[in-house]
Amino acid sequence: MTGDTRTGVFAVLRSTPAPVRYLLAGMLVNQLGAFVQTFLILYLTFRGTSVGFAGVCLAAYSVGAIFGAMLGGELTHRFGGRATIVTVMTCAAPLVASIPLVWDKPPVLLAVIALSGLSIQAYRPAAAVLLAEFMPEQHKVMGFSMMRIALNIGAAVAPLIAAVVIQVNWDLLFWLDGATAGLWALLAFVLLPKRIATRHETEPDGTTTPAMSAREAYGKLIRDNRFLCYLVAGVFGMMIYAGSIAVLPLNIVAAGYPVGLYSTVLVISSVVLITCELKITTYIVRIPKYLAGLFGNLVSAVAFTLYGLIAQHPFFVVAGALLAVSGLMIHGPSTAAHPATFPVAVRSRYIATKETLSGVAATLGPILGLYVWSRFGGPTFWVFCAVLSVIAGSMHIYGLRQPPAPVPVAELEPEVVGERP
Repeated sequence: MTGDTRTGVFAVLRSTPAPVRYLLAGMLVNQLGAFVQTFLILYLTFRGTSVGFAGVCLAAYSVGAIFGAMLGGELTHRFGGRATIVTVMTCAAPLVASIPLVWDKPPVLLAVIALSGLSIQAYRPAAAVLLAEFMPEQHKVMGFSMMRIALNIGAAVAPLIAAVVIQVNWDLLFWLDGATAGLWALLAFVLLPKRIATRHETEPDGTTTPAMSAREAYGKLIRDNRFLCYLVAGVFGMMIYAGSIAVLPLNIVAAGYPVGLYSTVLVISSVVLITCELKITTYIVRIPKYLAGLFGNLVSAVAFTLYGLIAQHPFFVVAGALLAVSGLMIHGPSTAAHPATFPVAVRSRYIATKETLSGVAATLGPILGLYVWSRFGGPTFWVFCAVLSVIAGSMHIYGLRQPPAPVPVAELEPEVVGERP
């Protein structure tokens, strides 16, 4: 942390550059209409397709999203964040909107959904790079916290919009999704600054370094043991998160509680996250990132331990949810911002790698979680989550800790024996 003490929420909001505000507004608009991943299975089964095929379609979207993150990182490095967002969201808009037109043509539907996932996910690395470029260095972690807030507000409001739209016409879901994607592309084209092509990369301190090829950048990444440790910790964390989201409602119902308890947990978690994360981040930025990564995961581990006591009393569900969201607020902004702290020459590739592995973990997490829960039971599953969370937090001690800066070797004058003149 620098010597700048202006880390209050309103101070940071006032100092946020206009491009970042436009970026966050565009992401919020897009997220308000993000219905594909949430409602695809419901839509297809409503249209009469089998649950199995609907699951295959959702898997196709996830696979497309995984490759989309890598594509987005490469496009961002070559053409800049604005051009990438405009291009991929312009492609996403007609793809998503065409789902109601091809739902009864399985091969075409699978291709459209996979390409939709690829296009939609490809904008994420571009947005992260733009945020890193324009947000003041001392407020980058807060900037990524603001990005998370924008996405979470959209994720919380989108189902409410969908509930109204479905009453009119199911097809409107995807037409509205396509419209918000197109609007996001238009906002990015009009409001976000253009990138000036250059053969060199300019760092925040004004120094320039030669641009690196993809092979050179990824070669550097593979040799970066600290970043690899950070990536593995992130994979563990995302697998736990995605798996717990899949298992928790089943565990609540299996314990004999009404489904409404799960809805209550979701509402409480969303409200706490949206209203408290920025304020908590003002304190988190004052400690090293590795401590935020460690403490956040340890708090999450306690939350999972409480979930293991679900059968005893519903109190443990609510208490566990509050601790789980607290853990996310503690480590989320710092861990999300970490790839953006690397040199410009490799930043987009580092961000893309992190997003790609997060997508893989989010896909595998529910599968692994449901297997462990059904095979070994709820308490064992939650202990497994707690242990893995502790491991992830411990790995952040190495992965997020800044290596010691090299000591500059000063030019020494030749030693002169005898008196100086």
